[in-house]
Amino acid sequence: MNTLTEGTPAPEVALLDQDGNTVSLSDYLGKKVLFYFYPKAMTPGCTVQAQGLRDIKAELDEHNVVVFGVSIDPVKRLGKFIERDELNFTLLSDEDHSVAEKFGVWGEKKFMGKVYDGLHRISFLINEEGVIEKVFNKFKTKTHHEVVLDYLNNK
Repeated sequence: MNTLTEGTPAPEVALLDQDGNTVSLSDYLGKKVLFYFYPKAMTPGCTVQAQGLRDIKAELDEHNVVVFGVSIDPVKRLGKFIERDELNFTLLSDEDHSVAEKFGVWGEKKFMGKVYDGLHRISFLINEEGVIEKVFNKFKTKTHHEVVLDYLNNK
């Protein structure tokens, strides 16, 4: 796994959102984008992480940050996740994990003695020019939103 680093231009990507609409990163030049990868919608850790970001939307708006959650879930599951947890940001479907591979977050994982390929929980803050400003890869799901907000408030 070769994760993209700070100072690297974010790859141009286009994915379907929870409503089946195509979202391109290039459409958000001029704004900061929190592009966060999570393993699976509606699982405990991913739910806590999403709820934390939902709850700080006003603060993220103050920093001109748009949030996109990216998983390999199908579009239909993303819509259910948004509805169930009243999420106020866009979720994107990367079913073939091609975008995850471009960002270097698809790779070997270990769980309960099993080794498999999967999506790593890593977030990228992309600046207004489309360059990766910050990589968040060391956090707990329940404090991810605090780590992101702390970075934004102290830079």
